[in-house]
Amino acid sequence: EEIQRETAYPDGKVEKVLKNGSHLIFFPNGTWKKVGPDGKTVTITFFNGDVKQVMPDQTVIYYYADTKTTHTTYSDGLEVLQFSNGQIEKHYPDGKKEITFPDQTIKNLFTDGQEESIFPDGTVVRVQRDGSKTIEFSNGQRELHTSQFKRREYPDGTVKTVYMNGQQETKYVSGRVRVKDKDGNIIMDTKL
Repeated sequence: EEIQRETAYPDGKVEKVLKNGSHLIFFPNGTWKKVGPDGKTVTITFFNGDVKQVMPDQTVIYYYADTKTTHTTYSDGLEVLQFSNGQIEKHYPDGKKEITFPDQTIKNLFTDGQEESIFPDGTVVRVQRDGSKTIEFSNGQRELHTSQFKRREYPDGTVKTVYMNGQQETKYVSGRVRVKDKDGNIIMDTKL
């Protein structure tokens, strides 16, 4: 673009004012800054290859050249990080985080310490603050993991529980209950 005016400063900085109203400022270390004609759009290209853009709505986009990562901060406080491997993280103003992994698994981290992961096959895993975990499989099965037991619920109503001591209990929809010891020996079976 056509230069309207050029000024060299004693510190080595050079400023060029373009006819369209943009300002280009070159620093001795190789960093340069462009201020758009509106005075609100600013792009700084750092000597290390990083680029910072400030948009008129105060959105800040920072590109880290070494890691090929883009960090966008919106005026409402939402921050979005985009990594070179395809991972995307959203950090919300309320503290919630949402991570989308390259395989499209989505993990939500809530401010109260709970977590939720949604896998591409439809499986959903929820982890509570106490460490207990609920897994909902796409085939309709559901699992609950606590410090005392692991329980699987089947779509037909069957519920199988494995306790930490190894004992297993299976409750069938018919009302039948079968209990096995840690070695798999049946210690109770109420066949109806």
